[in-house]
Amino acid sequence: MEFLGFSESAIRLSFFIGIFVIMALLEVWLPRRKRRFSRIKRWTTNFAIIFTNFLAVFLVGLIVPITAVLSAIWAQQNGFGLFNLINMPVGLVYILGFLALDLTIWTQHLVFHKVPILWRLHRVHHSDEEIDASTALRFHPVEIVLSIFIKALVVILLGAPVILVVIFEIILNGSAMFNHANYKLPLWLDRILRTFIVTPDMHRIHHSVHHKETDSNYGFALSIWDHIFRTYIAQPKDGHEKMKIGLQWQDGASTRIFWSLKLPFVNPPATKKENSELVKTDGKPS
Repeated sequence: MEFLGFSESAIRLSFFIGIFVIMALLEVWLPRRKRRFSRIKRWTTNFAIIFTNFLAVFLVGLIVPITAVLSAIWAQQNGFGLFNLINMPVGLVYILGFLALDLTIWTQHLVFHKVPILWRLHRVHHSDEEIDASTALRFHPVEIVLSIFIKALVVILLGAPVILVVIFEIILNGSAMFNHANYKLPLWLDRILRTFIVTPDMHRIHHSVHHKETDSNYGFALSIWDHIFRTYIAQPKDGHEKMKIGLQWQDGASTRIFWSLKLPFVNPPATKKENSELVKTDGKPS
């Protein structure tokens, strides 16, 4: 599908690269936390995981050619879904559609924390011992494939417009890199923005080793769901500079690609005696 002479995939890739470069430059210019590992060490692994995600999506697409955008096209062509059955103003469709899709991602995120077998997949994301723009892209390929099917199903049920889905996908990826980025946003601006959207300081709390903090701030784009469902925590108890990021594996293992990819299927031993507030040895929050 093309927009203004450009393919949908080219547009999304352009935004992805542009936003990542901006976040990476901000991390160099205005870092929020000191790094434990070199960028090369962590980024090599995180981008290798991204490559496996592209490969997994490609292979699954050969068998079941389904994406959120293709689902929107199918729903539109067949008149399927809520927005294709109910006559609404275009503006209202886009507002309600965006809210519904963002709530879907929030709910999916919550479920992947609460259901043990899904948490085993999602802990690959949380095992990163630092948090920066590359962490936003660090998801196990099985989780990525499941996410595609979940979004596709919701898009079909909604009958979401194709352009809305493309816009949402761009904002979702962009906001994830924005709120994972390791740069210092002015505190006054952070207080204003987090009323509506997820900021880096807000989302960093979600990556804390403390279970109570990990079990909070599930939003990726909009922060309103955490306020509404009372899963919002304003500040980490250890402070942003001193808080510990990740799970119980704190020996740099998360910087290794094969360790990270096999993490859902094994129970690596903890590298240190665990605090009762840290995750258990199987990686499931206590």
